Amino acid sequence: MRARRNLLILTLFLVATLLVCGITYRLALRKAEVDQKTQGAAQLQIAALDLESILQKYEALPFALGFQADVRQVLQHPDDVLAVDRLNRAFKTIQQQSQAVSIFMLDRRGLTLASSNWDDEFSFVGRDFGFRPYFSEAVQGRAGRFYGIGNISSEPGYFIAQPIYRRQDQAEGDLPIGVMVVKVDLAEFEHTWRSSADPITLTDAGGVVFLSNRPEWKYHSLQALSPPMQQALAGTHQYADLPITPVSALPPALQSGFGSHVSRPVGRLGWQLMLFPSQARMQRTAMLWTMACALLMLALAISLLAWYQHRRRLEERMASRDALRRAAAELEQRIAERTGQLTAANQALEARYEKLQQTESLLRTTQNELVQAGKLAMLGQMAAGVTHELNQPLTAIRAFADNAVKFLARGQSAQAVENLEYISSASATMGKIIAQLKGFARKSGEAVACVDLSQAIEASSLLLASECQKLGATISIDIRAAACVTGDVVRTEQVLVNLLRNALDAVEEAEHKRIAVVLEVAGGYALVRIRDSGGGIADEVAPHLFEPFFTTKSSSKGLGLGLAISSSIVQAMNGQLSAHNHEEGGAEFVVRLPLLKMET
Repeated sequence: MRARRNLLILTLFLVATLLVCGITYRLALRKAEVDQKTQGAAQLQIAALDLESILQKYEALPFALGFQADVRQVLQHPDDVLAVDRLNRAFKTIQQQSQAVSIFMLDRRGLTLASSNWDDEFSFVGRDFGFRPYFSEAVQGRAGRFYGIGNISSEPGYFIAQPIYRRQDQAEGDLPIGVMVVKVDLAEFEHTWRSSADPITLTDAGGVVFLSNRPEWKYHSLQALSPPMQQALAGTHQYADLPITPVSALPPALQSGFGSHVSRPVGRLGWQLMLFPSQARMQRTAMLWTMACALLMLALAISLLAWYQHRRRLEERMASRDALRRAAAELEQRIAERTGQLTAANQALEARYEKLQQTESLLRTTQNELVQAGKLAMLGQMAAGVTHELNQPLTAIRAFADNAVKFLARGQSAQAVENLEYISSASATMGKIIAQLKGFARKSGEAVACVDLSQAIEASSLLLASECQKLGATISIDIRAAACVTGDVVRTEQVLVNLLRNALDAVEEAEHKRIAVVLEVAGGYALVRIRDSGGGIADEVAPHLFEPFFTTKSSSKGLGLGLAISSSIVQAMNGQLSAHNHEEGGAEFVVRLPLLKMET
């Protein structure tokens, strides 16, 4: 019931939030549009004043030029070369000082008689501009104004024309004998408008854009032109016969910003100065207000939720307090019951723990005794070989001693010294063999030390040297990397002796009696591989290989404890002992032990 009520409240709140955000967006968008239009109108006012000032600056110039000394002389006598030259030079000087594009004079037929660009490649002199509207207006006695692309220079400009009369003091009813024209460049305004992020355009009375900070909009109309307007443009060649198409016909990427605008009339030709405020900026402003409203609603929702949760917590706290009182009484009763049970269980556990410690101590003692028994059994098996090894040096010592006595009796001291050196060498060999047997036979302590596996391999192989010689077997040792592990030296050697002893038993009936021992390091572990050339491990034997008292040998050769003890020792060193048949024949036992981490 409560969940349904909460879901209903949440749904109503979401609907209210969406409604408030929608209203906020519309109001903010309308406010942004008003602000943008207000700012645009102020910006247009400044731009219009600049444009009007430039137009007014040049408005009186063609009228004043009509009072030049040689103007009427050239109009009445166009073949006066000297007067024409003087007038051309005067026009050029005035053009340069006034920064107008060009100054030129037409007769009443529209033919250019003098021009400031008389010496340029595209001189106006001799050109007929009678088709231009500014000439038509001026020749009828009115001021002519016109914006268009130059018919000769192909450069756009604003043309101002004034009529010239036969007399300076114009009499009523006089007809103009010529027209004075000044061409002004308005392109500088485009450079100024480019600092605005919004599109700004100046359109003529027909809606054709001829100045803009968006170059791709120039010479395009705001709307499709009517046929009469197109014919009028073709007759005056106002825009050099360029095809005038609507801005809306441009690709979408080039129409960016075209839409709602503010405008202001400027000039005397029905021009409109327009600014197109950014719709994206208005929408972004409205979206920011909407996000602020959404955040406010979210904060309100969080506050209401916090208040609701606080109220719920108070209710839960009161309910929990009553439940705790009831639980406390029940808990005291259960504690009393469980205390008695735990006391009895604790006493039973203490008795079991004591018995477990005794069992563990007995197991450890038994394991050590089994290890020692295994070593002694191994020593018994090696006794014959050791006797042979010791008998040869003893026989040699006795022979060399007898010879030394005879040499001394004869006074041959040099030969006696040589025999004594042979006796010393034989004694050292016997001591080395006995030391290996003593070390192998003694019980290992509990101390853990660093074990050099290469030395352990050498010592183990030396203990079985006589056995190998007796069987005619060879042991090859390949130390590929130095390796030290943590463990007991004696137990490590016992593992290696057991494995070598098993390898000797395996090659006893083989044609080629070879045993290979390889020491290598891989992945933080030391690997000792002992491979024989025997018949390998039978499939039925492999699962029971490391079980105690399991053996395939006769009772006189072992009790089946060697591999079990060896596996136990390796596991105690955090290692692993495994066996498998090698792909080239024979069995291979692998001792895997973690390397000793040396402190740096």
